[in-house]
Amino acid sequence: MAMTVFERGWLSSNNILFDGPEGTALVDSGYLTHAPQTLALVRHALQDRRLDHLLNTHLHSDHCGGNALLQAHYGCNTAIPASDAAKVRAWDEDALSFRATGQQCDRFTFDAVLHPGDAINLGGMPWQVCAAPGHDNHALLLFGPGDGTLIAGDALWENGFGVIFPELAGEPGFEEQAATLDLIVQLAPQRVIPGHGAPFTDVAGALARARSRLAYLSADPLRNAENAVKVMLKFLLLERQRISLDTIPALFGAIPVVNDACVRLLRTNTADLAPWAVASLLRAGVARSADGWLINAD
Repeated sequence: MAMTVFERGWLSSNNILFDGPEGTALVDSGYLTHAPQTLALVRHALQDRRLDHLLNTHLHSDHCGGNALLQAHYGCNTAIPASDAAKVRAWDEDALSFRATGQQCDRFTFDAVLHPGDAINLGGMPWQVCAAPGHDNHALLLFGPGDGTLIAGDALWENGFGVIFPELAGEPGFEEQAATLDLIVQLAPQRVIPGHGAPFTDVAGALARARSRLAYLSADPLRNAENAVKVMLKFLLLERQRISLDTIPALFGAIPVVNDACVRLLRTNTADLAPWAVASLLRAGVARSADGWLINAD
């Protein structure tokens, strides 16, 4: 199997490039502001060849933000989760979460949909499409039974998983995430390619850490809300690299998922939440402050 993993970071998801008898294919395309870099990586790998197929594990902006540019350059056949098809067709940015999270994504189209239970070929090998609700209740996993590789998106990282966003909107997500972890146990992968971070083989260890994290978050939904706020601020910081401290309350107020979490779960307001979120990033060492600015620190 010809497969190349482009490990990106936390603003853009990892991209997985396949080359096989069925043509070339890319799984996930990163964030909008990194789209030129995504295209450069694919062009360098393929040289003068075209990208035939583009697939998305889910439609959060850091996984599909490069779709439009890749489509414009290659005219690639694009497959998305079936349950998101109507939203993309209508380009409903509220339903697609782009507006809710205050993130960017250029409009793209699709040619095919992926259903749980589908069988597809990538890199000359068969892959199973599996449902992966929790972080995103429309997300999918891709599992290659031939060599035990799992493309997990944000359902399983080496140390955790993505924010359980449905819970922030008053929808179920914790039990769904637990069911996704149970499914991964049943699949028994030998290697996991996560949506963020390096591929890993200690799957049992990652699952144990994920279950512990899920138990901690689900024991008190406020923890999930607080985690989401910190993640959203860090994402903004990754995108912009520096943010005026004075503007953060207004930024939070303009991001519906943060504003809603303030009102419904955290029972506070963005003016009070902003200093707490800033202090949390500073304590974690993932940001620093200077001259009235919050500055990214990796």
